[in-house]
Amino acid sequence: MELYLRVGLAVSEGMTQRQAARHFNISRDSVAKMLSYSTTPGYQRQLPIRRPKLDAFVSTIEHWLEEDMKVPRKQRHTAKRVFDRLRDECRFTGGYTIIKDYMRERDQRRQEVFVPLSHPPGHAQADFGEATVVIGGVEQKARFFVFDLPHRPRAVFA
Repeated sequence: MELYLRVGLAVSEGMTQRQAARHFNISRDSVAKMLSYSTTPGYQRQLPIRRPKLDAFVSTIEHWLEEDMKVPRKQRHTAKRVFDRLRDECRFTGGYTIIKDYMRERDQRRQEVFVPLSHPPGHAQADFGEATVVIGGVEQKARFFVFDLPHRPRAVFA
């Protein structure tokens, strides 16, 4: 990151790309790439992760974890428990780490994100949705509409 800034600064102050390459001991192609990006582009994965030993068991793991949603939190599968069951019941030959990494990534993908909203006075906001509610002892699906018109409270003068 620091090299990106130094190369960009040197070229903007009048140094040619060829001089910058020689001065910073990098190739001219690298200088050209550095100048085309305002910040370091970072690594971009081209293909999805392949897990040859785990891929055959993903559906089994997903089934177990979906079943876990029906039981209390303390009784749910941990990565260690999933690994033990796969090894004992399904003849899994992979290691524990691949199971642990898969479950961590799965949890991160499924996590809900909360973004607090704030709107200036006079700007209306509307939303709709559905929820499961219990009315008169009967569980049913309800649809709702919410409308919010923020306002500025009146100033209180003493």
